[in-house]
Amino acid sequence: MPTSRPCGSAEDLASLAVLEDPVRRRLYDYVSERDEPVGRDEAAGATTISRSLAAYHLDKLAEHGLLCTSYRRATGRSGPGAGRPAKLYARPEREFAVSFPHRDYELVARLLAHAVAEGEDAARDAAREHGRDLARNRDSDARSRPDALQTLLRERGYEPVEDPDGTVRLRNCPFPTVAATHPALVCGLNLALVEGALDGLGESPNRAQLDPRPRRCCVAIRNTR
Repeated sequence: MPTSRPCGSAEDLASLAVLEDPVRRRLYDYVSERDEPVGRDEAAGATTISRSLAAYHLDKLAEHGLLCTSYRRATGRSGPGAGRPAKLYARPEREFAVSFPHRDYELVARLLAHAVAEGEDAARDAAREHGRDLARNRDSDARSRPDALQTLLRERGYEPVEDPDGTVRLRNCPFPTVAATHPALVCGLNLALVEGALDGLGESPNRAQLDPRPRRCCVAIRNTR
């Protein structure tokens, strides 16, 4: 289950400050976009820096909790002669929250989730209308672009990624803590928001479906072209 420290945590603030370094931010963004843990050689090549520099910055990110580490032998062999296991990096499930003065939006979200859990229709209608508004409030050029939906979802924190068959899946759920206790409610709200966004962009809301998968948000947007 994702965790977060209280908003305004000095430790969280120190961790996030590490991302001010542009090299570390590039490495963090690259690792975060991968579905599988990333090794030092891959990260160095993707960000066009030396392996030693990548290792230094990756370890700094891990030291501050922004990445988690694991070890695996690339050959899959074990025992003498198998070589040293490679150190791999991935984005952890934990959340970072910094707010001054202190705010606890997570608590109010949990309370509201409890309040609407027995009658979800109104909440879904509101989410669907919000999605329409997000789309309709964009200028005509932005709405007409082929990547209009992915851009909108990326701005909302969903981290869309396209499968080889053209299906768009969402790498990140912006509400994981509430989703852990109210998955049906949050998944329904995510779906309704995406349906509204599609409608606001002049596309079929039926393209969006619930299709939860590991390391993915619950919504998939099918390619009907």
